[in-house]
Amino acid sequence: MLHLVGETIDKHRVQYGVETGRLVQIMRGIYVAAEDDADAVLFEHALRVAGYLYPNTYVCGFSAEQLAPTPDRRLFLSGRRNARTRLRGLEIVQTRAPAAPETETVQTADPMGDFSVRRSTLRFRYLESFRRRSETGAAMPVEMQADLAARLVEAAGSQREAIAGCWRLAEGNGWRAEAGRAERFIAMPLRKEPPPRAALHVGWHGEEIGLLSHDRSAWRWEPANAGGLTPVQSGPPGRLPPFIESLLPEGWLARVLKPTSEPERFSGRRYMSNITVSEDKEDLPGLPADVLEGRLERFAHAGAFAGGYAGPAPTFDETLEDRVAGLFAAAATPRLSGVQIKAPMNLSHDGMLRPAQDQRAFTHILKPSPGAGFEELPLVESACLSAARACGLETPAHAIVSMPDDLPDALVVERFDIRRDRNDRRRIAMEDMASVRGVAPSEKYEGSIEQVARGLRGVSSDPEADVAVLLCRAVFAWLIADGDFHLKNMAVLRVAPDGAQNFSSVRFAPTYDAVTTRVFPGLERDDLALSLAGKRSRLSSRDFVRAGLTMGIDAHLARDCVKSLCGRLRAHLGGLEPASGRVGRALEIWRQRIEATAD
Repeated sequence: MLHLVGETIDKHRVQYGVETGRLVQIMRGIYVAAEDDADAVLFEHALRVAGYLYPNTYVCGFSAEQLAPTPDRRLFLSGRRNARTRLRGLEIVQTRAPAAPETETVQTADPMGDFSVRRSTLRFRYLESFRRRSETGAAMPVEMQADLAARLVEAAGSQREAIAGCWRLAEGNGWRAEAGRAERFIAMPLRKEPPPRAALHVGWHGEEIGLLSHDRSAWRWEPANAGGLTPVQSGPPGRLPPFIESLLPEGWLARVLKPTSEPERFSGRRYMSNITVSEDKEDLPGLPADVLEGRLERFAHAGAFAGGYAGPAPTFDETLEDRVAGLFAAAATPRLSGVQIKAPMNLSHDGMLRPAQDQRAFTHILKPSPGAGFEELPLVESACLSAARACGLETPAHAIVSMPDDLPDALVVERFDIRRDRNDRRRIAMEDMASVRGVAPSEKYEGSIEQVARGLRGVSSDPEADVAVLLCRAVFAWLIADGDFHLKNMAVLRVAPDGAQNFSSVRFAPTYDAVTTRVFPGLERDDLALSLAGKRSRLSSRDFVRAGLTMGIDAHLARDCVKSLCGRLRAHLGGLEPASGRVGRALEIWRQRIEATAD
């Protein structure tokens, strides 16, 4: 059952319901009964929820025609501004309304009963479907356009009158180009074109979830199974879906692969979260599934890897970087995102660490030293991850790997976005916060922690707990001087039981890629990647409390978070021996930050 504060329930009953575990918060003012499937409830009540959140908007496009979200769970509104709101699997897409929209009020119903909805008229939603570079227009299938055109002609009495009416309405909104396309469609309806030949089938856990195609100017995403479970949601027209975009190589690997066109960015067939991509649909079930085999904790002692290493190593005429780059010459080698040099690895049951090539599962990530003043980066990251665990933050298993030929040590990290063993049938996907917020990876340093909290509340299955973890993670990033805590270095982990049609759990992911950036050349004055309480430097306990209030966290809980992390990190530092000179400098920065931040 859906509950809306001020409409179906008062705030006192809501507080009691949350405290007793009977209600789950979706967003401020929106609650669902704990025993219900939250995704299903939101989908059934999508129009009512949209009207509650955005009372000064009207339903447009596909959603106005069907009075429902699209099969891939997008609900389209028009209002004063452009905005996107994620509520679990439902996405509310709001576009800026034109100067003089034509709307009507209609009655509809959902499981809670009848209610009124303001939507665009038949004629206006027909025009909306011809908007170029509009997500609302792109979501309207050609069959629906043809049906709208036929009904419009019938209502007007003739093609001529229907076209004239479209032009009158378009003139008042500056939509002349849309009216021209609408006129041509009425005179000679378009036929749905087949997908371009350069089409890519996208799979998840071996099953096709959609088709990507590129027409030399723009991308198009077509879900394979309308309403089926998928981690991919459509984004702005012409662009890759944000989830897919977040998986693609960047930084070092993008320079190695050197794509010369958009389709060439998909140079491999395997990606994180068990996503596979191939021009041949029949390839998808045959690609190896990523499932943990050997557990790193079994082959690590005192933070050092104690198994066997059969990974990339330098030769007489090739450097380690050359050998790692050579792995990616094969399309079968899994692709990774991130700026740092990395290699996809497999840790076998007998403790042998090998490249994840051929039919080997991709279970671990090797992070060699990038050199050029960053030789000790793996050691610093290992120290930061160990500190995060000591502070009560969840982290992946990790260990330092002694590399051959006297090379600097590397770091190996166990993946947490894959199944634990062959008996584990869950479907798992990790989505970084750039994708959750619908922004490009290039914009990962833009925005604030408070904005991340708003996006996290919209998708998390336990928003109160996860937003509290986000605040603690931000405090930790400040204490260790991590200037790289950006949108791609935080994520949610989506988990669905075998056969489920919705994700049963969407939680803030464990801490990863945590590094004291200030100890490296050129980064000595590095500040927070995202602002908090309007600041990126000189943060105090009061700033975290102020940010917590904006994020919906009580002041005493925010103070407890700061106090606890300062205390735990101080205790962890007691008697800790630095593994290198840069690690020692990092520890000194931590001590200074603790003293400056603790009340």
